[in-house]
Amino acid sequence: MSRVAKKPISLPKGVECQVKSDAITVKGPKGSLSMAAFPGVDVAVENGTVQLGAKDAEKVKLAGTARALLANMVTGVTDGYQRKLELVGVGYRAALQGKDLSLTLGFSHPIVFKAPEGITITVPVQTEILIAGTDKQQVGEVAAKIRAFRPPEPYKGKGVRYSGEKITLKEAKKA
Repeated sequence: MSRVAKKPISLPKGVECQVKSDAITVKGPKGSLSMAAFPGVDVAVENGTVQLGAKDAEKVKLAGTARALLANMVTGVTDGYQRKLELVGVGYRAALQGKDLSLTLGFSHPIVFKAPEGITITVPVQTEILIAGTDKQQVGEVAAKIRAFRPPEPYKGKGVRYSGEKITLKEAKKA
């Protein structure tokens, strides 16, 4: 049995988990998430905990993966996930136009990014973007898409970067 799959997932107050033959649904104060059931993985909900197990030896790794995804869903519907992006560069700024994010990143035109369903984008300062949502994978994907518009370049470090990301700067050419 996988070490990850052995650990039970405790369900906080207000969170309920429903297991069906084809899907697993987790409902909480921030919304509900569901994922397809993994074939070969047993899911049991009892006394406010969720326990996973593999039906045979070949599905052990799959049980660990399923447990990690289920734990992320429980955290998402209780606390939610958040990513912070920073804009570094002269004239680089972000603004909200309704639900759309408008980015000025040194191109001849502003970039307009439409937030997908379930994602909340806020701009507390012109050079910071906060992406929040219940689905960890979707929050990370949206942050990566916004960062891809202008990734940090290695000479001056200008661009869109994750908060706390270290950029190793290269030395400029010497004459």
